[in-house]
Amino acid sequence: MTRALLLVERNLMIYRYTWAMLAAEVLEPLLYLLSIGVGVGALVGSVPGLDDPGVTYAQFVAPALLATAAMNGAMNETSFGLYIKLRLERTYDTMVTTPLGVRDIAFGETAWALLRGTIASCGFLVIVALLGYARSPWVLLAVPGAAVIGFAFAAVGLAVATFLRGFHDFQLIQLVMLPMFLFATTFFPVGVYPRPVQVFVECLPLYHAIQLLREPALGHVGPALLPSLVYLLALGALALAVALPRLRRTLLS
Repeated sequence: MTRALLLVERNLMIYRYTWAMLAAEVLEPLLYLLSIGVGVGALVGSVPGLDDPGVTYAQFVAPALLATAAMNGAMNETSFGLYIKLRLERTYDTMVTTPLGVRDIAFGETAWALLRGTIASCGFLVIVALLGYARSPWVLLAVPGAAVIGFAFAAVGLAVATFLRGFHDFQLIQLVMLPMFLFATTFFPVGVYPRPVQVFVECLPLYHAIQLLREPALGHVGPALLPSLVYLLALGALALAVALPRLRRTLLS
């Protein structure tokens, strides 16, 4: 694990010159919050189907956008970033000739993507609090929650990157990510769907990421969060189990 942290340190040194990318990852959910959460929210008023009618639409949407920021930050780093290093720059070909092994590379890139996703989420959380859309002090649980989300999606991105055949395959990633962003209760409760659709939505990883942040943000903390926590941790572990042997075959063959 110590050697994996060396890869995190390397990425931090490089990232000093590309900080604008992090600002963009905070700006995107902020624009959604202002345009939809605040703009459309002025027409929506309170969110139907919630136990607390005092929850505004912006307060409902903000934690979902926070979860999306963590997802995008981590997923983009390991899918696009790792593909570039693996297929074009051949960065890892040199690394594996050092004491760093394939496992160190996988864990290091996952840890780095987790850190990046968490930083983006924390930046957005500060803005949400300053705008007055943090309904409960439990919203601070969004920080460790964002780390869990970052781990899950960083590991998924790592696994996905090993299957990519070329840049055209990134369109397939967006074909999954964009509909999931729109329909995984980001902008409306799961109760608006018919029951069969609800079951499908409740199987989506972003749905559990949103639940993990939205419930504490609205002041609901309890055992109901455990299924989403376990789901995301299991997803990350499974994705790493898929990615490691494929990455090993690519780098050592």
